[in-house]
Amino acid sequence: MRHLNYQHLLYFWTVAREGSIARAAEVLHLTPQTISGQLKQLEARVGAPLFRKAGRGLVLSETGRMVRQYADDIFSLGAELAQRVQTELSDLPTTLHVGIVNSIAKLIAYRILEPALAQHEGLRIVCREGDLDRLLGDLAVHRLDLVLSDRPIPTGLNVRAYNHRLGESGVSFYVGKSQAARYRRNFPECLHEAPVLLPVDGSALRRGLDDWFDRVGVAPRVVAEFDDSALLKAFGQAGAGLFPAPSTIAVQLEQMYHVRRVGQAEGVTESYYAISPERRLKHSAVVHITEVARGLTFG
Repeated sequence: MRHLNYQHLLYFWTVAREGSIARAAEVLHLTPQTISGQLKQLEARVGAPLFRKAGRGLVLSETGRMVRQYADDIFSLGAELAQRVQTELSDLPTTLHVGIVNSIAKLIAYRILEPALAQHEGLRIVCREGDLDRLLGDLAVHRLDLVLSDRPIPTGLNVRAYNHRLGESGVSFYVGKSQAARYRRNFPECLHEAPVLLPVDGSALRRGLDDWFDRVGVAPRVVAEFDDSALLKAFGQAGAGLFPAPSTIAVQLEQMYHVRRVGQAEGVTESYYAISPERRLKHSAVVHITEVARGLTFG
């Protein structure tokens, strides 16, 4: 196999990550026909099929799995190269592309990122929200320099990236001002059959809360579930129910959303991670972010 086309490899890698040509087309902002044609050219050079159909999606062939492993390494090295070049040109205005998992509290994300803006004159931060898998894919192809998450990289996910644990916060329940006194009197028993707003089932915080509900013997009435923390708080502000959020930002939450903290879910914590494409951080702003964040009092 000669003259491997890097662009063809990127299209293949994106299809493998997204599971279909249609989804890859959305990510790459191309037509499905363009990607399909480029894949055929890559398969012709490789000399074997890279995918096979599985329902409405695609799965990797044996050859495809081998090519995917090399593609992961290639794009990971590309991300490290881009990061190194950006670091070497630190005397120029820098743009830091940060992915923020949509379940992480926005005030927490700001608390983590704000020191970099204060320390690095000329730094511009571009923030993108999404689910962790999608953001890690963007990190691997160096569309992002850093991902802020409330959970580490999932086990078994085939992407080269590294967790840098920043800290954790306790979790409390909040409710509108007019209802606060009612629920504060006998927390957490007051949560039994009370209307609550929760993160979606399967999220790290939801698992911790479900275990805590069992331990304290309460069964709240789940009114709605969210994968976006800001939307959850907006519903809470409107009076739809009690909602969980980090204890460390209680003062800011009470001021911004006009709610009151009614009690803490003892033993439930939310952890925070910076995820980077390299084990040893090189980008000066990212180094500063992680160093300062580890000194913050999240709990």
